[in-house]
Formats: sequence, C-alpha cells, structure tokens
Amino acid sequence: MAKKRKVTDIATQRGTSVDDVLAHLKKAGIEVVDGEVSVDEEAIEKAYAAPAAGGGVRRRAGGPGGKRRRVIIDAGASRRGGGPQGGRDRRRGRGRGHDRDEQPQAPTIPQGIVKVPSGSTVKDVSQLLGVSTPEIIKALMGYGEMVTITQTLSDEAIEVIATDFHREIEITHAADEEAELEKEAVDDPKDLKPRPSVITVMGHVDHGKTSLLDAIRETEVAKGEAGGITQHIGAYQVKHNGQLITFIDTPGHAAFTAMRARGAKVTDIAAIVVAADDGVMPQTVEAIDHARAAQVPIVIVINKIDKPESNPDRLKQQLSEHGIIPEEWGGDTVFVEASAKQRIGLDNFLDMLLLVAEVGDLKANPEAPASGYVIESRIDPGRGVVATVLIDRGTLRVGDALVAGEASGRVRAMRDFKGEPLKSASPSTPVEIIGFDELPVAGEFSRVVKDERMARSLAQKRSNRIRTEALAKQRALTLGDVFARIAEGKVLDLNLVVKADVQGSLEALTDALLKIQHPEVKVRVIHSGVGGINESDVMLASASSAIIIGFNVRPSPAATSLAENEGVDVRTYRVIYKVTEDITAALVGMLKPTIEEVVLGQAEVRTTFKASKLGTIAGCMVTHGTVTRNASVRVLRNDVVVHDGKMGSLKRFAEDAREVAEGFECGILLDGFNDLKEGDVLEAYETREVAREA
Repeated sequence: MAKKRKVTDIATQRGTSVDDVLAHLKKAGIEVVDGEVSVDEEAIEKAYAAPAAGGGVRRRAGGPGGKRRRVIIDAGASRRGGGPQGGRDRRRGRGRGHDRDEQPQAPTIPQGIVKVPSGSTVKDVSQLLGVSTPEIIKALMGYGEMVTITQTLSDEAIEVIATDFHREIEITHAADEEAELEKEAVDDPKDLKPRPSVITVMGHVDHGKTSLLDAIRETEVAKGEAGGITQHIGAYQVKHNGQLITFIDTPGHAAFTAMRARGAKVTDIAAIVVAADDGVMPQTVEAIDHARAAQVPIVIVINKIDKPESNPDRLKQQLSEHGIIPEEWGGDTVFVEASAKQRIGLDNFLDMLLLVAEVGDLKANPEAPASGYVIESRIDPGRGVVATVLIDRGTLRVGDALVAGEASGRVRAMRDFKGEPLKSASPSTPVEIIGFDELPVAGEFSRVVKDERMARSLAQKRSNRIRTEALAKQRALTLGDVFARIAEGKVLDLNLVVKADVQGSLEALTDALLKIQHPEVKVRVIHSGVGGINESDVMLASASSAIIIGFNVRPSPAATSLAENEGVDVRTYRVIYKVTEDITAALVGMLKPTIEEVVLGQAEVRTTFKASKLGTIAGCMVTHGTVTRNASVRVLRNDVVVHDGKMGSLKRFAEDAREVAEGFECGILLDGFNDLKEGDVLEAYETREVAREA
C-alpha cells in the first residue's frame, strides 16, 4: 500500500504553497478540500508528472531492478516548465551532495488580474504576485512597517505592494467566495419544476404586518408577541386556490434593518404593508429600498382601511414621491386595499401575489443537492442548536450533511412551521433543522455536501479564513494612539453583557445599543450570546462592572442568586425599544453633573478689627441678597478677585448667625486670608450639581 502524507507536509518539502499542491492535484482529477487531508505519494507523483505540470518529477538512478526507487521532488520544476533532468543524483539538502549550479529561480510574473485572498501573509503575496519576499519586506520597510515572512498583511498593505510592483489585483473575502458558490449552481432547464413563491412581508413597526399574516393563517401569533411587535423572523406557508405561498415576516422596528435586508435577499416578491391612517414612515421607505436593491417586484398592501381616519389616496400620493406608482395611475406597482382586523381584501391580496408570481415563472431543480439560506438560529435548551432554513434549490433530507459558513453538521431532525416532523423539504419550503454544531449566522448560505467530514473541513477552512481576515483588519498601536487614549481617560465606559433568544434579535439589539453615542460615555458590548443568562455571564459582568441585558431570556436561579451576591444589575426585556430607552437613561445617569455657581449675596467691608488669635475680622453691611455661614466667599477689590475661599465665621453682634439678610450689619472672618481692607466687597456664593440631560 502506498504511503500517505498530508498536503501541508508535501508543500513544505517542495517549498511551495498548499494552494499550489491542491491546484496540481485538481488538474490530475484528484479532489482535495484542504491541506490537512492525506494523499498517496503516488498521487502526488502523478499530479506533478502530468504534462500540464511540465515534468516536475525526477527519479534517482541506481538500485536493483524491481526494487522501489526513491522519488526526489524538485520544487521549482513545475514553475520552470522544464522536462526530465536525467539520472544525475541531485539530492536536495545540506552537505557536499548539493549541486552548486542549482540556483533559486525568479518568481513567475502573473498576467492579468490576480485574485489575492484577504488576510494573506507576506509569503502568500510573494507567490501570488511573483515578487520575492525580500523585495516585499524591503518595500514595506520603506513605509515604516517591519514585517516577517509569515505575518498577515492588511488589505491596504497588499494594495500598496501591488501598486509599487505594477500588479493588478482583486482582493477576495470569505463572503465573496460564498457568493460565488451561490452563482455556481446552474441547472438544466429540463430539470426545473414550478415552486411556491416566497413573499417577504415588510413595513413600518405597528402597521399590521403580523396581523395581516395572522388573518391569512387564522392563527394568533401577534397576541403572543411582546407589545404586538414581531421580534424575529417567522416563516410560514399557506395554500390558496390549490397553490402554496411561503411568507417571511420581518420586524418593522428601526433596529432590525439587517433582518429586513436578509428577508429581501431570499424573496421573490416584497409585500410592503402601509397603514392607511399613518402614511409612509421611515421603515416603509427603507423596506422599499431593500426590495429595489434585491430587484424583486413590490406589492403594496394598504392596511387598516376600516379606520375612519384612513386615507388611501393620500398614501398613494406619498408613495408616488418615492417612485412607487399604482397601476391605476399608469405605473407598474400592484396596490391592494385590506383590513386585517375586519378580514377585508385578503383573498384579493393572495390572488395578486399568485398573479405576480405567475409572471415571474418561478422554478427550481428539486433533484439537485439542496441549498438555501439561514433565516434564523437559536439555542433550544432541550434540542440544542435550532436553525430555520429556507430551501432555495434541491431537496433537503434527514441525514444530509450541511455546511453554513462556520457551522456544520448533519440534519438529525426537521420540522415544518407548524412543528410537524418532515423527512424531506423541497424548494421554497421553510424548515426548522436540528443538527448544526454551532449557531449559523442568520442570512448565511447553507448547502449539502458529501459527508460530515467534508462539512467540518469546509466550516473550519471558512472559520480560519474569517479569523485571518479579522487579524488583517487589526491596526498596530502607534504612539499617536497611546496619546489619544490617555487624552480619552475622562471618557467613561458603560459595559454591557447582552443575551438574546435568537441570533437575529441578538444582532439587531447589539447594533441598536452600539448606535447610542455620547462624547463622554461609550457603550461597550463586552460579550453577547444566544441563550439564557448563566453564572458565567454574571461573573464576567461582576469583573467588568457591566450591566446584563436579557432579551426574551431569563437568568437561571443560580445566576439570579449570584447576581444578588455580586451586586450585578440584570435587566430583562421583551421589546427592543425599551432596552434602548433604559440604556440611554443609564448613559445619561453616568454623565458628570454640571456644576452651577449661584451668587447668594454681597457685603461691603466698612471697617476691620485685628484679633491676635483669630486674624482680621471685617465689619460689613450686606448690600445685596443674603450672606450664609456655609457659603464660599470671593473678595473683590476694584472688581478684581484677590481671594477665593471659605468663610471662617459669621456673627451678628456677639452671636453666631446662620445667615444675614440685606440691610443688616455683620462680622465676617475668612479662613486663611487676613488682608482685608475697607471698601472690599465680599461676594458669597455656593456651587450646586445639576443633573445632565442627553
């Protein structure tokens, strides 16, 4: 049996990159997913002996016939394109056996645009651009950057190097590669079958999106939601005139922009709900922009027409200002008037959706390997990671191996939107999947692969790539940064630990919190996660002086007890805008109060007395306001402040006085100041702290 070796080891021996070895294997018809896979030495020999590789394998002569001969790999042969070198012993390595005439070959200069992965090291860039590593290091030294051959470079540094060495490049990211995978799926027209349309319901908060779906599905979802506001995406299916329609309900609150964008991405038709009594609102305009960006047809649903103050014509006029022209006005946008509460116009709405879908001629290949998009993900205490996936192509079956970005796994169980178990799911079907090893990111492209091993390998590769990209984005700390941070020493931090029930809500809540800004207080989310509030969260909050925010989750009894002992503030919410209101209030409470000075009164020095044990006592007449015992005193001489301090004592005749009003005489002794003269004015004042507003 032939000996197997890892691709990474082979690349190290040959002095080349893992990608180079994988490329040669691919040309030889051998599919290998990454450098950790072991390959037969014979396969490597075959790959580099292929004509496309340019005869890069040389054999050492000698040895008895029939015996296995040692294979010597020439790292540069495949790039030089040379043929077999004969039977001379050209042993690589140290010692006298090394050929002195074998010189390092200059890197091959690439032609055209070169694709460079974000987060590439100096060595990777050298191989891709055909520039030696010393030249790259020297060029970066000229810009004041000291790098090593294995150091990750930022996108800006790669672009600078490419410009200096006259190379055309395109920097690729992990997200771009996923987008390429989505485009690669091309089906034979003969295999395409009609599929249900996917409708994303969007619009402003409280305009009746969920109530409209509730009326269509004849369920009571809206009553179960906090404040009647959709908190995370729900996917449902209904049957009308014998045809299935898939609905995706998106939140309308301002904080859920990213979730609306995801809904528009996977949809065929965008149904934008607008309340007839409220008109066009900011999230309505945003929903229109998302639908246009996704290049999907728009159907406008004018809801709440049963209300006396409803005005559909005014609404149409407002929408026309945003380029949404009704068909009756000569435009191409379908308008439907409805009332979710009174069940008016619902059949007409569904008829219009089927009509628009029919024009779109929606089809998919149910026999292809399944793929789709993650709509939502969460951690269920009893079932583990649960992800809602909308199937876009192919048929997903229980037991299939899945990969979605950095998450992978096998479909252990599958349920429909009613909670009924499924064995398979065809295109345009929303399903709840159990089996991912970690939470997939909402909106991530998910696909079926050969087996779990390949799924894990692809997920690990994606994870490494994202980690490398993140490393490339980190900027080194400069002296200027150090001074800036010292200058910002007065800036307070409001640390937060955020926990939510589902990934989409967590993402939206974190974004909303980070948008709360003030020049003197910074909001920092030091930890965020999906699931209940546990003891680890409380300990982190205690160590970081943080507040714990729970959204649709509760602390465990142990976490509650620990929070009480540690004095950690744990707050739980069910509606997102309540969180932002409370955090804004907390942020204002952290602001240093404004110090206001209030002048209480003035007293003129009429005469002075010397007391050996006390100092100079001023005999004064209060000319304005009131002079109090605990006030601060400012000594004015010809309107110039000559002293500012505290009052030692205040007397009226021989008795101590708490205050002396205007028009009365008094004796005043100042702490630490005796140079009082007739005609000086003593101004009594106090400072008060006034709470700041945002």
